[in-house]
Amino acid sequence: MRKNILITGASSGLGAGMAREFAKKGRDLALCARRTERLEELKQELLTLNPAIRVSIKPLDVNDYEQVFTVFREFAEEFGGLDRIIVNAGIGKGKPVGTGYFWANRQTAETNFVAALAQCEAAVEIFRKQGHGHLVMISSMSAMRGMPGNITTYAATKAGVAALTEGIRADLMRTKIKVTTLYPGYIRSEINEKVKKTPFMVDTATGCRALVAAIEKEKAEACVPAWPWNVMGFAMRNLPLQLVARMG
Repeated sequence: MRKNILITGASSGLGAGMAREFAKKGRDLALCARRTERLEELKQELLTLNPAIRVSIKPLDVNDYEQVFTVFREFAEEFGGLDRIIVNAGIGKGKPVGTGYFWANRQTAETNFVAALAQCEAAVEIFRKQGHGHLVMISSMSAMRGMPGNITTYAATKAGVAALTEGIRADLMRTKIKVTTLYPGYIRSEINEKVKKTPFMVDTATGCRALVAAIEKEKAEACVPAWPWNVMGFAMRNLPLQLVARMG
């Protein structure tokens, strides 16, 4: 059993939702995010939910790369090792390329890819030292193909982290370090709270239960929830681009 679990971007959305599900399972949690007041509230909620678990929180801006390494190492020392690290922190800011919003697309690219690389570096460094661990990358169904409009850069970053994670998996195949890439479909969270009508959208609690169930299986890859996203993933990878573009 993976007892000690670190989750980045844990102050809200999928990160907080996964923390709740792991708390129910009796796991000890290392939670980090920028918004420490929300982390404190979440910590109290989790300890009320399950007083037997241990919850530690730390402030972390994943774009501060030195801080990523410091926080991960401090958690590892505090817990006597980390069994699973979930790279979840990310943003959905973006506009169509060439429309004057390079600053927004750059922020998305830096947060979702470069900062994710820093988290992977810090996580795998700890796992290599331990000789075991489970790295989990939260990608997106949008990673399946290039996507139009406001999510062009976002989709590209999610494809990038999926490829990064696959490369790490290939590098660690002969070790006791497991690597999982998850492709969430439409799960209600802060990142999409303004999107009113979206097919196949599930609420945060339902989506996070599915995410945690997939994480616990420790498969290389999984679309979440499995229905309808396994089918949708196949379609997105194989349909002509003009049809895929309508999904954006």
